[in-house]
Amino acid sequence: MKLGIFLVILIVVASFVFTLLLAGKSDEGYRNATVKNTTNLSVIYIVVIVLSFVAVGVYIKWFA
Repeated sequence: MKLGIFLVILIVVASFVFTLLLAGKSDEGYRNATVKNTTNLSVIYIVVIVLSFVAVGVYIKWFA
């Protein structure tokens, strides 16, 4: 169980980091146009991470 949780956390963090790295590799005009999209994607990652932790907590509290 600990390995599974560790792998999920590792994949989420790696996805977030690689998304930010790829978003920074473009020409200036394109980069300026995608700042909002990168911000939105970052917010989505944060919300999904928080909801995932809440879901795991609920599962452990009531079902494990």
